[in-house]
Amino acid sequence: MVAFRLPRNSAIETGRRHSTIRGATRTKTFRIYRWNPEDGRNPRIDEFEVDRGKFGPMVLDALIYIKNEIDSTLAFRRSCREGICGSCAMNIDGTNTLACLKPVDEVRGDVRIYPLPHRPVVKDLVPDLNDIYAQYQSVEPWLKATTPPPSRERLQSPEERGRLNGLYECILCFCCSTACPSYWWNGERFLGPAVLLWAYRWIADSRDEATGERLDMLEDPFKLYRCHTIMNCARTCPKGLNPAKAIAEIKKMLVERR
Repeated sequence: MVAFRLPRNSAIETGRRHSTIRGATRTKTFRIYRWNPEDGRNPRIDEFEVDRGKFGPMVLDALIYIKNEIDSTLAFRRSCREGICGSCAMNIDGTNTLACLKPVDEVRGDVRIYPLPHRPVVKDLVPDLNDIYAQYQSVEPWLKATTPPPSRERLQSPEERGRLNGLYECILCFCCSTACPSYWWNGERFLGPAVLLWAYRWIADSRDEATGERLDMLEDPFKLYRCHTIMNCARTCPKGLNPAKAIAEIKKMLVERR
């Protein structure tokens, strides 16, 4: 039997416990992943038992309360608080989602919070996304046209505009890519659900004139065809999108042009 052993510095230790529930009638415990590359210690799980009445309904509200009132060293990303920027993507209660859209009361028992899985960690809940953004840049996510621009907008019919529904709404939170087993094992070469959805967004755009060029770039055993339609991407997307469908459409277009 094969035995697998993780490196010593990857073992998660028991962290500190913080409690601020004096006089509270309703409490909630948050178990949060902590790691600081500067202190040389292993990752740990800190517990924060807090008064539920001290913050708003979402997990992000709780994180902001914990950072402001209990432990100012807690690191996480956030910006819009409206599910638009994608900054606060993390793994909450075992699912990749946005902290600003995840109600605390949806979680039974303790709220377990980790950074997005299978990514290098910068600190605490902050993942390193540099290589995914480089992959996103590689699909040239902008309008490409050779005909002279019109005097006003490049017009689309309602039907042409409708083809972009379910594509343009992607906010690049990368909940889908970091939930994809194919991306876990082939992340250096497989572009992943989020990037491929954006690639198809421009292929599907009637105003774009580089469809052949874009398909040529994607016709690769790893960039596109590592997708095995596991569907984790659609299950975890906080915006309710279906990257697997977009990937299937790209594959269909490649078959049809042959």
